[in-house]
Amino acid sequence: MAEIKSTMEMVLARAALMDSGPAPDLAAEELVKEGMRLGAAYLRREFDDLGKRLEARPPVEQPGLLQGVVKTMLRNIFLPRTNEYDSLEPAIKGLLDLSKGGGDLLPVFSEIKSIISRYVEHRNQLRKQLEGAFAKQVQQMQDNMARQTGMAMKIDPAHHPKFQEEWQRIQVELNNQYGRVLDQHKQLIEQRLTGQ
Repeated sequence: MAEIKSTMEMVLARAALMDSGPAPDLAAEELVKEGMRLGAAYLRREFDDLGKRLEARPPVEQPGLLQGVVKTMLRNIFLPRTNEYDSLEPAIKGLLDLSKGGGDLLPVFSEIKSIISRYVEHRNQLRKQLEGAFAKQVQQMQDNMARQTGMAMKIDPAHHPKFQEEWQRIQVELNNQYGRVLDQHKQLIEQRLTGQ
């Protein structure tokens, strides 16, 4: 019975802690979420001046909102899957707006653009090299099949399973390499804007 009481006491103590503890954290978390929604609205071009929107809020709310807005902007700076990276410019513009012109962050933003540009260029170059290497192998396969069947066949090297496997491996390596560098720059921006 003593064991049951102590367990019951532990449960009640834990419930009391849960009731009293997280309220301030919950409010801060809600401000961060609201800031993320504010950032998303900015990226959807619902308004132009992000800094003014943030400054219009009570000073006590601004740090939490800023943290959420910065998170949203940084999530829109990523390594693109295609050659187009349209989401980059609005996110950088929003971060520049938050930093009031960017002064010390301008070189960081330039470097981010350069990293993404080099990534796209490097990825395209590696894809062409891989296609060239597989084109030779596929040509040999086509010649062998033509001799065996008497019919000419056209096989796209990019659709070959081994090509897809190798391309996936290359992309993972490339994404890891460039992603680490991009993440370092994003962390620097977050630290400078939010102090975290």
